[in-house]
Amino acid sequence: MFRSPILRALEKGPAYIDTNVYKAKRLWPPDFSKLSTKHQFRLERRYRRRSKLKWARPKWTKAVKIAQLGSIVFVTVYGVLFADWKQENEPFQAVRNKFREMTGSIWTTNPERGQRREGAEGADSKPNVQ
Repeated sequence: MFRSPILRALEKGPAYIDTNVYKAKRLWPPDFSKLSTKHQFRLERRYRRRSKLKWARPKWTKAVKIAQLGSIVFVTVYGVLFADWKQENEPFQAVRNKFREMTGSIWTTNPERGQRREGAEGADSKPNVQ
C-alpha cells in the first residue's frame, strides 16, 4: 500500500552538511578576528538591516500608534470637557460652556424647536391642481 509522508521522512534520516545539495557560499558566522575592520563593519551593517526587516511588524506598529493616539485624545477630551476638578475656578470652564452651548440643541426638550413654521406647513399641504 501507500506509505505516509511522515514514514518516508523518518526513513530518510537526518540531513547532513556533507550530503547537502545546496552548499553554503561562505562559512557563517565568520571569524571576526581574521577580518578587516571595514569588512566587519559591512557585515554588522548588513546583519542589522536584515534583522530590522525580519522583526518589522508594520501592522502591529500602526495599531499601537492608533491606540496610543486614541487614548491620548480620549483622556484629553474627557479631562477638558467632563472631568470634575472640584475647584472654584475650573481651568476649562469657558471651553465647557461653549461646548454645552453648541451641543445643547442636539437633544432639545423645547417643543417649539422641532415644529415647522406655519408658512412652510401651508405650502406643503396644498394639492398640486392645475
